[in-house]
Amino acid sequence: MKKIILLAAIVALCSFKLKKPVNVVFFGDSITEYAVQPNGFISLIQQRLKDEHKDADYMVSGAGIGGNKIYDLYLRYEDDVLAKNPNVVVIWVGVNDVWHKRLAGTGTDYDKFGRFYTALIKKFQAKNIKLVLCTPACVGEKTDYSNELDGDLNKYSQSIRDLAKQYNCGLVDFRSLFHQYGLKNNPQNKENGILTKEGVHLNDDGNKYAAELMYKAVINQD
Repeated sequence: MKKIILLAAIVALCSFKLKKPVNVVFFGDSITEYAVQPNGFISLIQQRLKDEHKDADYMVSGAGIGGNKIYDLYLRYEDDVLAKNPNVVVIWVGVNDVWHKRLAGTGTDYDKFGRFYTALIKKFQAKNIKLVLCTPACVGEKTDYSNELDGDLNKYSQSIRDLAKQYNCGLVDFRSLFHQYGLKNNPQNKENGILTKEGVHLNDDGNKYAAELMYKAVINQD
């Protein structure tokens, strides 16, 4: 009888498989690159997972490189993202595709932006990876749409919204959400200092807000 019980226990142990954590990779530019710093939104998400005892269920990491545009992400998605075997990829790109037109005379034409983005979505979905797309937040925080690049940012953001709908991806609409936040918290119509340091990169409040929105989109999906 003891041998039967022991055998049954061995069979049960052999058939028992540890549940693997959901592997989430945040893929983007310098905003994502800086997010792994102590007060960055990825670090804040990691801490919240620990606080809520969900750190065994989710593993989050960043794959951000400063200055990246959509075609940079396309060129490095295999080495920097697929190599991590993600279950979920959060794509946050677009600000440099617009901003660098003014800043450095480069950037990405609207049509090319859409084509590269579509190709990237298809590559990930071919691997059965769930996607969450993010619109670029801002280049300047004025709320009356008087920032120089507001028009292009709105246009590129709408393209991302359309792609999210077309390919059944999750969406964090930073463009709309940052504007709504500014209407409530930027009565003086300041160009920066509300959620960003200089109009683009997140300050501490911006990282907290981004972490809250990302957590809701990726972890608490209700």
